[in-house]
Amino acid sequence: MTAGHLAVIDMQRVFADPASPWAAPRYADAAAGVRSLLPAFAGRVTFTRFVAPAKPAGAWRDYYAEWPFALQPPDAGLWQLTDEFADLADAVLDAPTFGKWTPELAARLGPADRLVLAGVSTECCVLSTALAAADAGTEVLVVADACAGADDDSHLKALQIMEMYRPLIHVTGVDAVLAEAGP
Repeated sequence: MTAGHLAVIDMQRVFADPASPWAAPRYADAAAGVRSLLPAFAGRVTFTRFVAPAKPAGAWRDYYAEWPFALQPPDAGLWQLTDEFADLADAVLDAPTFGKWTPELAARLGPADRLVLAGVSTECCVLSTALAAADAGTEVLVVADACAGADDDSHLKALQIMEMYRPLIHVTGVDAVLAEAGP
């Protein structure tokens, strides 16, 4: 088994729906990568959801002025995990922030665990989570082919930026993580 905890970042309808202004065009590719990883992390998986705050404050007011469609309660359809993950998500953490490295997520890791990240979008919520976890001293693996960005260029640039944080953050692939996990 792979040492660590898998955090599946924001695999939600708002990022999967091609008609959504926040669609990640390669969402299906990231979802396939996530599905491949799940068995290797049985019992050590947390799904996250980005949700809008009840009342935006600070710079978030300007953000939601630009994206008013997103000011919906946490139980709104757009915030739900996609159907393929809804029944698999034993642990779900909600956050009204891009970064999901919260005290709740940190508490789910053991003292020697590393954080393995997959999900969307690479250049936003995955990146924000990786940097915060690394700053906290947690080793982070970002599974590139289990992530998707707003577009291919943004995805690749975010991976390149995270790779610059070695040895705190390592960019890897599904096959490498599964090979380490063993049969």
